[in-house]
Amino acid sequence: MLAVQVARESQAVWALVRRNFHLIRRYLGWEVVFLFYNVVNTLTIGLIGLAMPAGTARNREVVYLAIGALLWNFLSILFQEVSNSVQWERWEGTIEYSFMAPIHRLTYLGGVCLWAVLYGLVRTVVVLLGVAFFFHISVGGADLVGAAMVLLASSVPFIGLGLMAAVLPLLSTERGAQATQVIQGVLLLISGVYYPVAVLPHWIGWASVLSPATYTLEYVRQAVLSGAGVVSLIPVSLGLLLSGVVLIPIGLIIFTVAERYAMHRGTLKRNG
Repeated sequence: MLAVQVARESQAVWALVRRNFHLIRRYLGWEVVFLFYNVVNTLTIGLIGLAMPAGTARNREVVYLAIGALLWNFLSILFQEVSNSVQWERWEGTIEYSFMAPIHRLTYLGGVCLWAVLYGLVRTVVVLLGVAFFFHISVGGADLVGAAMVLLASSVPFIGLGLMAAVLPLLSTERGAQATQVIQGVLLLISGVYYPVAVLPHWIGWASVLSPATYTLEYVRQAVLSGAGVVSLIPVSLGLLLSGVVLIPIGLIIFTVAERYAMHRGTLKRNG
């Protein structure tokens, strides 16, 4: 009986991934526009490093900034896809059907999260190819396996944060989706995406230790710029996974409470 239940829930997860894929395909023109913007934005940030005096330090600065832009591209896509899932359902008029489907709420959110990870990886790879072609970046001494390990581990806590942010569209039908940008902005500020967290003022610098992105950026840069081995990156990867194990259940609880509140107020499907 348990095997049948697991198989049914797994099929539901895959069905959600396929549904989101078809949604993206429907709006493919917009996806091309957004992808083009991500590529150009990453190249613009990398060009800041070329403004430095010529030499080894300049090349390192270009790679440093490009890594920050690429990782933030992946993490922000992951965050947005999860947190904006409610808004997508409202636009399509399917939110009540999805929430009333005979599947566990964790299954529904798990399908959304799996799609977010796959979608974020594909878009990040495309942007990476554009950056490598434009700057002729060499990663001969980089530990790409270790970098990928840290990056995948970081997606787990960001899913938990995304579940928490998904509460905002539930609570506010008008501006809830836009309000999630506030959370992203705070993470962008304190995580050292384009600069070391050491330059942050003392009154806010302490908050960097709370952001999973801080550790992701620091150790991916170590893997790419310094060739840090996989073994040395295992502790931080386990730490990121552990933080995700804590954040995902908290996010699920918060989402469930907000869902019941929205259903009680009758704002679950309301668009305005």
